[in-house]
Amino acid sequence: MQGTDFPPLKNDLILRAARGLETEHAPVWVMRQAGRYLPEFREVRASHEFFEVCRTPDLAMEVTLQPIRRYTGLLDASIIFSDILVVPQAMGMEVEMNPGPHFPDPLNTPGDISKLSPSVDVNKELKYVFDAITQTRKGLNGDVPLIGFCGAPWTLFSYMVEGGGTKTFQKSKTWLFKYPEESKKLLLRISDVCVDFLVGQAKAGAQLLQVFDSWAGELSPFDFSEFALPSLQGISSGVRSKLAAEGIPVPPLILFAKGANHALPLLAEQGGYDVLGIDWCIDPVEARRLVGDKVALQGNMDPNVLYGGKDAIERTVERMCEAFRKDRGSKGWICNLGHGITPGVDTEDLRWFLECVHKYSRN
Repeated sequence: MQGTDFPPLKNDLILRAARGLETEHAPVWVMRQAGRYLPEFREVRASHEFFEVCRTPDLAMEVTLQPIRRYTGLLDASIIFSDILVVPQAMGMEVEMNPGPHFPDPLNTPGDISKLSPSVDVNKELKYVFDAITQTRKGLNGDVPLIGFCGAPWTLFSYMVEGGGTKTFQKSKTWLFKYPEESKKLLLRISDVCVDFLVGQAKAGAQLLQVFDSWAGELSPFDFSEFALPSLQGISSGVRSKLAAEGIPVPPLILFAKGANHALPLLAEQGGYDVLGIDWCIDPVEARRLVGDKVALQGNMDPNVLYGGKDAIERTVERMCEAFRKDRGSKGWICNLGHGITPGVDTEDLRWFLECVHKYSRN
């Protein structure tokens, strides 16, 4: 679908910030902003299974729009409601959500790779995401841009091998160290699907694309460079080349490699992304020193500050804004949390966070 088929965009702050340009205030959104902290979201989930919401464009659009409606004028972006694990599903794996992700038949050894689909037609397997994006772009009426996303190959690999969440990463790291070549091949195979998925989202109407590498910090600097980086580079280069080949403008690409702050200089130089997300474990001044002017930054308040009350939220936001604005003013910064918002957050405390960002990030 061509961009001219969508309502004109009224707020392009995040697009300008992603390109490193100056903005009136830092654009702000939060990861998992369409989620369980919202009573209206819980109401939808009371009668619909998680992946049913993902696969039903009307429902995906509804929950994507919920925070935009609740926080009118305070959020500068929306993110399509979906899940990173739709990619393993498209590759032929069964994924259950009860309540966390569970793979009944994980990849135990490289021999199990044969159970995956030999090829993945994302236009068939993930059409519901593309339909939801197109529908949501219209439903937003141009109020804010829409972000599409996928999980990073290392993070998806971990789920596919571990069979769900893990604290030790024993199985997935066993793969890396015992079967390094097979692991690299699987990571690149996942990367290829991610490329097609993100290209499809851009064609459907996504105006920014984010890659979530939630488990990047579980790898040593060497192992991150050896196993995670090539597939991340494959995504950025693949998306750019495929969209360019079709004459489609490439939307800003965001990478959030949580916990891998050691890799910021490497990712800024070689990653191929326009924006790097950072968690709360690095000072924004230090992050900017490490990346220079090569990329925009996104982040980075600890989500748990939202439980600390209004005074704590305001103090932290003010300090964060001062750090991000040092030397560069309001150029090239997208305000966000340092990870996703958690279910117990009071909706009015998030409102206060957004209001404080508007107050303290202005020129």
